[in-house]
Amino acid sequence: MTADQAIEEKNKGNAAYKEKDFAKAHIHYDKAIELDPTNITFYTNKAAVLFEEKRYDECIEMCKKAVDVGRDNQADFKLIAKALARISSSYLKQDNLKDGLIWMEKSLSEYRDPELVKKRVEVAKVLAEKERLEYINPEIAQEEKAKGNEFFKKGDYPNAMKHYQEAIKRDPDNAVLYSNRAACYTKLAEFSLAVADCDTCIKKDPKFIKGYTRKGAALQGMREFGKAQRAYEEALNIEPNNQEARDGLMQCLRNNDEDPEKARERAMQDPEVQAILKDPGMRMILEQMSNDPGAIREHLKNPEILSKLMKLRDAGIVQMR
Repeated sequence: MTADQAIEEKNKGNAAYKEKDFAKAHIHYDKAIELDPTNITFYTNKAAVLFEEKRYDECIEMCKKAVDVGRDNQADFKLIAKALARISSSYLKQDNLKDGLIWMEKSLSEYRDPELVKKRVEVAKVLAEKERLEYINPEIAQEEKAKGNEFFKKGDYPNAMKHYQEAIKRDPDNAVLYSNRAACYTKLAEFSLAVADCDTCIKKDPKFIKGYTRKGAALQGMREFGKAQRAYEEALNIEPNNQEARDGLMQCLRNNDEDPEKARERAMQDPEVQAILKDPGMRMILEQMSNDPGAIREHLKNPEILSKLMKLRDAGIVQMR
């Protein structure tokens, strides 16, 4: 009989909740708990009222109580998961994403609610970005850069790398830092990584000369002299009297003594070159160019085609004058 009375009080509480009469809902849920303290639902319903009242800390404590009661009385795991999810929601409402995510994962360990799985991905993404932004500190980045420079001067490139990487995390929009790390990668013969860093550097600051000259140096290390030459030429377009770019360009011209046929064979191993040559549209353009050299002018107006043709030029597949 007591259990039936408890259910009746819960139903009255639900009716009051729907009417947003939260004070009355609390009275009925408290009475239901008094009559049957073993029913998890009474606690989670009361927690729902606290949540609507924005009394999030009290909601969290009530949900924790609900979980304890539920475990002690072998409640359905879905009900326990619901209580854990509401704890998560309370933390999220307080902009505490870290604890919100922790309790969300606890809820999912009880029951993998598809909607909660989606929400977890979203919250994790937002939290990661928030932590990344909070970590940014240009002043500390400069300190890390200075430490990296000291190790670089000593020839201790692995330790220099650690500090440059930390500097980038602290100031990810600083083009200079990617250039510094590229120099380190080049010294460690990680040329492809150096080129990638130089590309990032150039993207962030197209006028920063070191991005181009260090890209040229890395490409020379890969014996990609055509590409290196272009990098130095781009640097000279920005700063015509840049000595480093001039010296690099001259080195490319002197060192580019690779047998053309061998260079072509090596270029054909490049997946990007292979993809371009397999493209039916590009094959048609190349055939047209071979029959009518003047046709290239029209194709150069298309940036995408121009980029592909420049790739083939650097690979020694086509000639462009």
